[in-house]
Amino acid sequence: MKASILASGSKGNSTYIETEKLKFLVDLGPSCAYIERTLKNIGVDPHDIKMVFLTHTHVDHVAGLRVFLKKYHPVVYLTEKMHSELTIDIDNYFYINREIVIEDLDVLPIKTSHDVAESHGYVFTSNGRSIVHITDTGYIHVKNFNKLKGKNLYIFESNHDIRMLREGKYPYHLQQRILSDKGHLSNKDSAYYLSEFIDKNTKKIVLIHLSEENNTPEIATETLIETLKDKKVTIPEIEIAKQKENTELMEV
Repeated sequence: MKASILASGSKGNSTYIETEKLKFLVDLGPSCAYIERTLKNIGVDPHDIKMVFLTHTHVDHVAGLRVFLKKYHPVVYLTEKMHSELTIDIDNYFYINREIVIEDLDVLPIKTSHDVAESHGYVFTSNGRSIVHITDTGYIHVKNFNKLKGKNLYIFESNHDIRMLREGKYPYHLQQRILSDKGHLSNKDSAYYLSEFIDKNTKKIVLIHLSEENNTPEIATETLIETLKDKKVTIPEIEIAKQKENTELMEV
C-alpha cells in the first residue's frame, strides 16, 4: 500500500491511498484543481481514482467533491446519514456501515464522534499491510481500541494544544465545541491514543488536521514523543501533514 496526505487543515482535507489494484481518496475538501495538481505531484492520474471514502460532511472535507465527481465519476462511500446532510447530488454511491472487501482492499469503518449526523474513521488493509485514518473526533471509544492496534501507518488527528486554545482568540463557545466529545482530538488525547495503538509493526505516524491558530507542528510532535517515551513505546517516524502541500508518497 501507498499513501499521501494531499491537504490537511481547516481549509481542506484529502488523503490519497493505493493498493496493487485500487486508487482512492479519503475526503475531498480542497478544490478539484488542487486535487488534480497534487495527484500529479505524486504521479497519479485523477482518472484512476475509483472511490472516495467520506469521514463526514463538513465543508472542509467535501467542498471539492461536486466538481471531481462530475469530471471523474468515482464511487462515493458514505453512510445514509452522511448522504442526508450532503448538499450535492451524487449518482454513484455505496452506503458503508460495516466491514467490506473491494477487490484487494479490506475497509473497516470506525465510528467517531463529531458534531454531524454521523462520522467515520477507517482501517484500510491490503496484502497484510494496514493504514488507520482517524480525524475530526472528540474521542475514540474503548470498544474500538483492539481494531486500531498494531497497524503500519497511522494518519491521525492532532488538532490543538489545550493551553493555546484556552489562551487564544477563539470565543468561549467555540473553545467548548472543540474540546467537547463531539469536537477534535487535542495533542494530548491524540498522543494518548497513539501510545495505546502503535507497536513494533508501526512504521510511521502522520499527524493531521492541526489548527493554524491553536497548535504548532513543534508542539504536536513534542507532545507525542514525550507521551510515547513516558509509556516506553518505541517511537516510529513522525510527520506533520500540511494544509497546502502534499506529503511524499509513503510506502506502507
